[in-house]
Amino acid sequence: MSTASTRAPESRYGRSSDERADRTLKIVGAVLGALLLAVIGWFGYHYVGQNKISGELIGFELAEDSVQVHLEVRKDAGVTGYCTVRSQAEDGGEVGRADFRFGGDDTRVDKVVTLRTKAAGTTAELLGCHAD
Repeated sequence: MSTASTRAPESRYGRSSDERADRTLKIVGAVLGALLLAVIGWFGYHYVGQNKISGELIGFELAEDSVQVHLEVRKDAGVTGYCTVRSQAEDGGEVGRADFRFGGDDTRVDKVVTLRTKAAGTTAELLGCHAD
């Protein structure tokens, strides 16, 4: 004995609701994916392209009440800005933080700065550089 089929013939009634839902989900996913890529690209451009000053901490020397920090700063000619440096104690508490200003027409500044601390510091960390 044969059993009756509960599915309608595809050529007669068009697509099923499941196929339409799958197609809609694919379109929505593609649009959201393209939007996410556009947002990531926009943030990347503004972070990299618009950052006119950047710095690198080359090294540091510790003293009892200060830290000598060797910074290398790259910037556009004529741009002024500052770099923020901090030092932490052995327990992780912050013992010093300061902004050091850089200006002039040089595009590369190699400078040793002194960060005063309220206790003996064990690290020096460049938090970031910002143009004015």
